[in-house]
Amino acid sequence: MLLEFSVANFKSFKERQTFSLVKNRGKELSETNTFSVNGPGSIELLRSSSIYGPNASGKSNLLQAVASMRSLVLTSSKSMQRGDFLDVVPFKLDPNIVTEPSEFEVIFIANGVRYQYGFTATRERVLEEWLFTFPKGNARRMFARTIDPETGKRVWKMGRDITGEKNLWKQATRDNSLFLSTAVQLNSETLKPVFDWFSTRLRISSTGGWINTFTATLCASAQKKIVLDFLKAADLGIEDVVVEHKPLDLAELQSSTPDGLKTLLENLLSAKMEDASSGTPPAIPIIRTVHQSSNGEQVSFELSDESDGTQKIFALAGPWIDSLKNGYVLFIDELHIHLHPKLVSFLVGLFHSNKYNRHNAQLIFTTHDTTILSQEIFRRDQIWFCEKNQEQATQLIPLTDFHPRKGRENIESAYLSGRYGALPFVGQIKDL
Repeated sequence: MLLEFSVANFKSFKERQTFSLVKNRGKELSETNTFSVNGPGSIELLRSSSIYGPNASGKSNLLQAVASMRSLVLTSSKSMQRGDFLDVVPFKLDPNIVTEPSEFEVIFIANGVRYQYGFTATRERVLEEWLFTFPKGNARRMFARTIDPETGKRVWKMGRDITGEKNLWKQATRDNSLFLSTAVQLNSETLKPVFDWFSTRLRISSTGGWINTFTATLCASAQKKIVLDFLKAADLGIEDVVVEHKPLDLAELQSSTPDGLKTLLENLLSAKMEDASSGTPPAIPIIRTVHQSSNGEQVSFELSDESDGTQKIFALAGPWIDSLKNGYVLFIDELHIHLHPKLVSFLVGLFHSNKYNRHNAQLIFTTHDTTILSQEIFRRDQIWFCEKNQEQATQLIPLTDFHPRKGRENIESAYLSGRYGALPFVGQIKDL
């Protein structure tokens, strides 16, 4: 469960910006769009949030910041070597901070415990790293890592709750790796819930979305019926899905494929075959959808022959079902692409449903589809805007900052009229 995510000095983000899924005081749609987390410091959270803004305003960069933080947690200790660069890109339009570290911080709940974890890093090294828990509502430090400004050496502070080979873990932590990642790789039981939240509970999709293989995998399992129910509810006319696996054959690559790409594919295929105990080439799924013709016969189509919208719904079906069944935090960039507004409402509505979202999964998505703003499916605290200031730096602004009048203000009309900002300023072409 996600409470907050903060980022500073990363891509288009200059000053620290914080995105929150903590419920505000408003009572509208509380029974469907919010949920309570029991325990010390009981808190109410939102099940979804939408982010609006013009192109190049930083919406995608927010998701990339989450993805970069997740990637560093999962890979910095095992996939990187000494001297490798970290995946951080500072705000480049201010020469005063371009050499300063980027900052990432997240507050979340895992296994009933609230955690606050973050770090600052340049491309070369991690400068700070911290982890706090809130067992009784008050912060308790688990560990903190800083750099002594005079000596340049690392300074460690370990809490009582960290048990195990702490000195070994500290010594094994490289300058370009996170202590969290290193300690878990070396079997820290205390820190595994934090690492596991990033690895299993946090899911992120780029603009292109997921490839079809995950949904195809579900179609080859006992969950196929759920996938078909999902596709039928989306009114796609699909009666069945057939998945076959075909060995990858480089000879079938089109003649137009560049030689460099062919070489890359050959190398990847060779590596896959060496890793496989059977020595057989990897297989790729061939997905066919089945429709019913006017005379009642079943006709199959390659998934690639379906519309872009159908292909996207199919690709999203697996992650959507998986997230709802397991209570994941799901980030989606530009959800509206290739989808009718009714389908967007359908997808969001599943997260707002007490029937389908029994494990309190959370959905965060960027979009340009304003029609759903007028459908009263969101609370006011579920809507956010991205826009750039005069320094071309991204600012995250919640709708609640504008104090819209409940039930008396058309959010879509107000946004499109410029009341909330976060709109493109389209100019005239001087010459054409």
